[in-house]
Formats: sequence, C-alpha cells, structure tokens
Amino acid sequence: MYTVHGVAQSGNCYKVKLTLAQLEKPFTWNEVDMMGGATRSPEFLAMNPAGQVPVLQISTTSFLPQSNAILYYLAQGSALFPEDRLEQAQVMQWLFFEQYSHEPQIAVARFIVHFAGRPAEREAELQQKIRNSESVLRVMEQHLSERRYFVGERYSIADIALYAYTHKAHEGLIDLEPFPAVRGWLERVASQPGYVEMG
Repeated sequence: MYTVHGVAQSGNCYKVKLTLAQLEKPFTWNEVDMMGGATRSPEFLAMNPAGQVPVLQISTTSFLPQSNAILYYLAQGSALFPEDRLEQAQVMQWLFFEQYSHEPQIAVARFIVHFAGRPAEREAELQQKIRNSESVLRVMEQHLSERRYFVGERYSIADIALYAYTHKAHEGLIDLEPFPAVRGWLERVASQPGYVEMG
C-alpha cells in the first residue's frame, strides 16, 4: 500500500490524493506539519532532499517526490494516461504548463491570501499574481472552448494537474467568471467517478 506524505490543503498534494482515489488504489495519508518545519526534519529530507510535499512512499526504501511525476507514475497503464504517443506528449505539455506557468501564479496568490493572511508587504506581489493568473486562464479558456478535456477528449492526469489549483482560484481572489469554458470544465472534472474533495 502506498503512503502519501502531504498537506491536505495543498493543491499539489490533492492531485495525488484525487488520482489514487480515482484509480481505486489503496493508500494511507500522513499529514505533514509543513508550517511547523516538518519538511526540514532529517526524516523528511531522507525521503525528499528538496524538503517539499507531496512524497509518494512506494516501499520502505523507495520514495517519489514531485506531484506531476507521481501522477505520471500512478497513471501508467490506466485510463488516466493515453496510449497514443502524441497524446502522451500532450499530457506532458500540460503538466509542464501547470508547473511552469499556472502553479507559480494561481497557487502563490492562494497562498498569500489563504495561508499567509494577505500581509500588506505582499499586496503588490498578490496583485501581480492575480494579473498573471488571468493570462494563464485565458490560455486554458481558449483551449477548452473547443474541447471538453485537455487531451484527446478524455479525462486524464492533465486535467487533474490543472484542476487542483484552478478550482480553488477564488481563494487567491482570482475571478473565474470571465472564463465560462474553464468553469464548465471544472464541473466536468468534479462529476468524474471516484472524485474526492480537497482536504
């Protein structure tokens, strides 16, 4: 059985939880006190020297960090990862987009508001993240305006990766009202079999 070392309110950790639930793979959850410094402990750094959650514990000696790498590992051979080589590459395209363009804006805005309490000294950064998030969402809106899911008209880990922080964008004061295709896609993801809530 897998063990996930994570933070329940983290989008990156939620991706792993949702994937495991939808693949009906049994797992145990170890809540990590990230704000209390647990990710800097020798025990945690032995699992992931980068000191980041989530970490998927595969065995007593095998640990896999990085949320999208975990999704890729779990989804192999399942309906959540396509068989076609081009579609596989397109899934990876969106996983890279999520980590490089999406997460640094939407997730950071959410962190500043939802976790850090919107401190005055970070207000300018927050407003910049909100503006940048709108550009990211426009890319997603354009893509989804002609399709139901991100790759191959089928639900995949590309959707899971992008859903995690997008569906909590409002917690970073990001308005999804101007993005009807994104909002429709969020509803489709939430209606998938085996769906579980964050937390």
